[in-house]
Amino acid sequence: MRMDRRGALTGMGAMLAAMSISARAAPAPLVKPPRLRAGDTVGLIEPAGFSDDAFDLDLVKETIVAMGLKPKAAQHLAGRYGYLAGTDADRAADVNAMFVDPQVRAVFAVRGGWGCARILPRLDFATIRKNPKLLVGFSDITALHLAFAAKAGFTTIHGPNAASSWGAFSWDAFRAVAFDAATPTFSTPVGHDDRLAQRTGRIRTFRPGVARGRLLGGNLTVLAALMGTAYLPDFTGAILFIEDVSEQPYRIDRMLTQLSLAGILGKLAGVAFGQCTDCGPGGASYGGFTLSEVLQQHLEPLGIPAFQGGQFGHVANQYSLPLGVAAEMDAEAGTIRLLEAAVS
Repeated sequence: MRMDRRGALTGMGAMLAAMSISARAAPAPLVKPPRLRAGDTVGLIEPAGFSDDAFDLDLVKETIVAMGLKPKAAQHLAGRYGYLAGTDADRAADVNAMFVDPQVRAVFAVRGGWGCARILPRLDFATIRKNPKLLVGFSDITALHLAFAAKAGFTTIHGPNAASSWGAFSWDAFRAVAFDAATPTFSTPVGHDDRLAQRTGRIRTFRPGVARGRLLGGNLTVLAALMGTAYLPDFTGAILFIEDVSEQPYRIDRMLTQLSLAGILGKLAGVAFGQCTDCGPGGASYGGFTLSEVLQQHLEPLGIPAFQGGQFGHVANQYSLPLGVAAEMDAEAGTIRLLEAAVS
């Protein structure tokens, strides 16, 4: 019988491809840092902007003590180099030192600003990976969260910085995730304005439905700035949560377009857009798009659950969202439910 050469080669190619896929190593399981307990020592770092006011830093330390924890200041905590909290080498050294210090159980960023991306090449990820500890913060700390997700393989928490206001809403959310190893359902608190129709605490659903996937995200500007680098994790099947501050709608449009062209938006299981503080259209706004219109243009065509209005971002009260953990998002209800604990 004459062999069909093309069919044989096609079959062999398919078999080799299947063997390659089966031999490919499965993704490493997510490592859970130890939970926080009363009396634990936590490190305070400033990997981006500076806070050199002694009174402000005293308030930060008092906040940590009020949590039942012991603050340990990084060597260069009150440093300053232009608009940064010390040189790149100094700020990176502080991060590395905290993750190798056996006394430190978690690491809090005092504030955001700009500068975390500058220190990524100086971080010792091999050592950091061997010493899993919660990293807590938001805004520019997004660069560290995403880099840790890509290179360290353990949970970090997108939540208030150490210098944030830490009201009851923020504290309860953080305590549930970091201390209690709980799996809460996060929802935006109902507004209590003196109005017949509430304007705060509203959810806008672009596509209803329930999505499941691992949580990844943070500040949109920082995420977009890391495109094309080695410091982004794989977003396939993820629930992307994003927020921003002081960005006009056309800039949000530009950054979402970048994520779309890079193929990230097309990989997602769902999208939760939080708060965009001071994100008005600016001066020449006549005939322009609103923020919600920009989000609708980008998110609705994806055909996946998506909503706007999550309680995270540059606001006084916010969720503590652990990167890397499995979660469920209900776009119509505007909720994010953790499906596994973030800590061990």
